[in-house]
Parts: sequence; structure tokens; C-alpha cells
Amino acid sequence: MSDPNGPRALLTRIRVWLIVFVVCLVLSGVTAFPLVTELRFLDSASTGWAAPVADLLPGAAEWVHRVAEGVEAADREAPYLLYGTDWLAFAHLVIAVAFYGVHRDPVRNIWVVEFGMIACVGIIPLALICGPIRGIPFWWSVIDMSFGVIGILPLLHVRRMIKRLETLTATAAPAAVPA
Repeated sequence: MSDPNGPRALLTRIRVWLIVFVVCLVLSGVTAFPLVTELRFLDSASTGWAAPVADLLPGAAEWVHRVAEGVEAADREAPYLLYGTDWLAFAHLVIAVAFYGVHRDPVRNIWVVEFGMIACVGIIPLALICGPIRGIPFWWSVIDMSFGVIGILPLLHVRRMIKRLETLTATAAPAAVPA
């Protein structure tokens, strides 16, 4: 019978949390590729099946419509601008791949988790600085900042578990004595 608090069980929990985090990271990246289609769908939904939500949040519906029009105009007149969102999507996928090292050896690669935590914190000043410069409504910047807040929570948990795993494995294996 395996110890539910032992290193093996802890490693399994770390890996499950990492998989959940990576899946969310990949999904947030992949959704940046079909931006024009997604915004067209979201905008049309505000007058269709999502009309009750649009009626409840008219400012949000107006903003989605404005963004959809802008992205469609960019796609029509300057499609190279959308190449930036392709790079955003690619960056999410590359960052997700970095977490494979943590999956393989969490203790040695804890720095990737800490890097992810720094990136999550960095979302907040980015949204607060660039949002107003780009004319983004404050409530939309709050949504963007929530990705950092929500993202850091599982990473904090994973980091704590990795530190616990490090302690358990260090005490389980006697230190090598130099000859």
C-alpha cells in the first residue's frame, strides 16, 4: 500500500496540477490563432443566443462589437498586424513546453514554475500600463489581470508541493559523503 503523503503520491499530485495548468496555457494560446472567427462569433452571439447577457452588460457587448469590427478591418486591410497574435499564441505554446521539464523532474526544474509565477505577476503592470495607452477599458484590463492572478494560484500550490517533495527526498536519501 502506497503512502498517500509520500514522495510518489506527492509527485503524482504535482504532475496532475502541472497538466491542468499546461492545458489551460495551451488553450489560451490556441484561441489566439482564430481571433477573427472567434470575435465574429462572439459579436453575433450578442444579438442571438447571448442577447440576455449583452442586455445585462451593454458596455461589454459594445466593446466586443468594436473589437470585432477593428480586427475584421485589420484582417481585411492589414492582415500582417494579426501576425502579432499568432506570435502571442506561439509564445503560450512554447511556455507550455517548458513545463515538461518540471513534469519530468520537479525539484531540479522548479525554476520553470518560478518563471511562470513571475510571468503571472508581470501581467498586472503590463495591463495597467499598456491598457490605457491602447485605449482598453479598465474593466477589460481587470479581466486580463485576472489571468495572472488565477494562473499564479496553481503555480504557488505546485511550488509548495515541490518544496515538500524536495524535503522528503532529501531526508529519504542520505547525503553523499565526499571521499
